Amino acid sequence: MTVITSPANKTYKLLKKLMVKKHRDAHGLFLVYGPHLVEKAIASGVVLETVTTTDGNGSLGLEPSLFLALQQTETPYDIIALCEKRSVPVVSKRVLILDDVQDPENVGALIRSASAFGFLHVILSNKTADLYNEKTIRASQGAIFDVFVERRQALEAVTALKAQGYPIIASASGGGEANRFSPPLALIMGNEGHGIHQALLELASGMVGIKTKRVESLNVAVAGSLLMYEWRES
Repeated sequence: MTVITSPANKTYKLLKKLMVKKHRDAHGLFLVYGPHLVEKAIASGVVLETVTTTDGNGSLGLEPSLFLALQQTETPYDIIALCEKRSVPVVSKRVLILDDVQDPENVGALIRSASAFGFLHVILSNKTADLYNEKTIRASQGAIFDVFVERRQALEAVTALKAQGYPIIASASGGGEANRFSPPLALIMGNEGHGIHQALLELASGMVGIKTKRVESLNVAVAGSLLMYEWRES
């Protein structure tokens, strides 16, 4: 184990920087926290180092105060992994498109449901929350390692999928029943406040909604999960 005791250490300074999105983007690296997520990351082959305190069994050991300074939750985790950004492209009959979904916990929950129901290709618009935000990763429960996630300009992505023969299905209040459609298909979920951009709606083959009582609408992660369940892998 390599032991780090100084905050001036080059590797430690990099770990601290990775708590901020612009540095994750610049270095192509990110952090995951806790044994479950670290195990998932190791299994996916993206881990460069495992980080613990000096009495742990990681490849890097940090003096306790330095290790605590890397934590991003009230309850600290006892292991952190330094990972490289990598996602293997896959072709899926079920595609999920997130159009400017802002809350990282919603994004993570939607990716978790995408994995569960066979939406193995997920497209994030340019203004959707960061895939490598700690909250996104935690809400996904490691599902970011199970699906192909890419960030693309949404209109370009939808146009390309439509040209490939995918029906484009938009989630919208007042839309029709999900069982009108069957895979292959691409499902668009929109921004929490403003919904789906008009340019994307104009490319849609149809709109689907979820009927509710006593509430006007559902959280985007709940709605998306219910719709993906309708088209789940058998």
